[in-house]
Amino acid sequence: MKERYKKNLTAYEYLEGWEKVSLSEHLKNWAIRYSDRVALVDEERKITYQEMEEKVEKLARGFFRIGIKNGDTVLVQLPNRISIVEVIFALCRTGAIPIMALPAHRESEIEGIIKLAKPCAYVVAERYLGYEYLTMAQKMKEKYPCLKEIIVDGEPKCGIALRELEGEAVEFPEVDSYEPAVYLLSGGTTGIPKMIPRTHSDYMYNARMSAKRCRLDKDSVYLAALPVAHNFPLCCPGLLGTLDVGGKVVLAATTSPDDILNMITEEKVTITALVPAMVNVCMELLSFDDDYDISSLKILQVGGAMLEDTLAEKITRELPCKLMQVFGTAEGLLCFTSLNDTDEIICKCQGTPVSPADEIKIVDEEDNEVPDGVFGELLSRGPYTIDHYFMAEEANQLSFTEDGFYRTGDRAMRTPEKNIRMGGRIKEQINRAGEKIMPSEIENLLCEHPLVKEVAVVGVPDEVLGNRICAFVMPSMEENDVTHSDVQKFLRERKLASYKIPDQVIQVAFWPLTSMGKIDKKELVEMAKEREA
Repeated sequence: MKERYKKNLTAYEYLEGWEKVSLSEHLKNWAIRYSDRVALVDEERKITYQEMEEKVEKLARGFFRIGIKNGDTVLVQLPNRISIVEVIFALCRTGAIPIMALPAHRESEIEGIIKLAKPCAYVVAERYLGYEYLTMAQKMKEKYPCLKEIIVDGEPKCGIALRELEGEAVEFPEVDSYEPAVYLLSGGTTGIPKMIPRTHSDYMYNARMSAKRCRLDKDSVYLAALPVAHNFPLCCPGLLGTLDVGGKVVLAATTSPDDILNMITEEKVTITALVPAMVNVCMELLSFDDDYDISSLKILQVGGAMLEDTLAEKITRELPCKLMQVFGTAEGLLCFTSLNDTDEIICKCQGTPVSPADEIKIVDEEDNEVPDGVFGELLSRGPYTIDHYFMAEEANQLSFTEDGFYRTGDRAMRTPEKNIRMGGRIKEQINRAGEKIMPSEIENLLCEHPLVKEVAVVGVPDEVLGNRICAFVMPSMEENDVTHSDVQKFLRERKLASYKIPDQVIQVAFWPLTSMGKIDKKELVEMAKEREA
């Protein structure tokens, strides 16, 4: 096996916006620079930059007191509230690395992450939207000895209360900004998320280049409508990009359109990021409710899933803000349209890379570059694009070229104006409302159902979700009847995340086959289109 390509971060030190500074040090600088300006707002409180720095220092001392140290990994699963921001920065101050689990992750995903990363602690909400996270965390602690502490944001029946964590003054170790600051999570072929190591320097550069493209300044008010554990609201420009310029970050408690529109109205939000499905429901609510005032909104970023041209045109026609299309990966590359682009470009393209040092290729199946106007697979390499996944050698071999280009798995073409136009996923991965799901994970679980003989799962284009999940099931006996409710109940019992549970179930007596004798999934998609979800 050939030696893996390793990116040399020092090669990017010439770039404007690149600094060899840790996230924790950035916060200290922001507290000095922006002191009494409001930094964060959630549904319960707001804090200034100085107050945030003081809370992070106190919390970091508390983490240090209970044994969390430089190089440790800590699993963080918190919803959008000020505490998640404080936890991220406090862990970075100790030198520990937060693993950014989504609120939607359940036992199946969490267990896979723990097995891989062996975190020493697990930070959870006591409960959120009716789900008891503490119960799941306690079960994981009993099963995995690596988990020494459960830290709870709420009223814990067990574990340590986050609000009570503090300690005596301590000199924290110097953190190397070229080491991982956070581990983001990506979908994988086994259904267990792959861990994406983003360094302090590359991640802040990512945020700064995004903020520059969006023209953020101290008067900017960013609404984090999507879960902050996602790369999109965390750093594109998101939370980090807004804080870096002295703006205000508003954290929406849920992704409901009512919460989003209320926050925009009350906090005079100037920029937010949504997936297409969320845009649809927000626009529908605006059409019959006059109580919302979104006149402050200057930029609406839309990404995380393909934005249909018709919806893009509707946004530019009906909303008072500028649409900014976004293509991005948690692994790195970001492409945005620009604020001075024409509506035609904005509605049909995903723009250009945010850094002059980004390298992209669009290649055919033999890795030969294709000419402009021809679709191929998008590959990327650059200052903020990773060169490997954590502890995933098989995925690394498949996902990176010998010279360090990341295979995005997305179809793209370059227009004559050098904009990127995306063409959907190359592989079978289903992108449902911005969440990425591997069919094989659902297929494997459903094959354990006593009434099921065979299963095939496909993504089906959907006006609301982008793609809905359709499970085709062949019963083990002809007289068996496997219903949608049967499938939902079975998968919930297997602790599968709710966004991975099929939206549609179709029972079949035989499979359409390709000339190679494989199940013809293209034909299955057409069959699913003919039926209502």
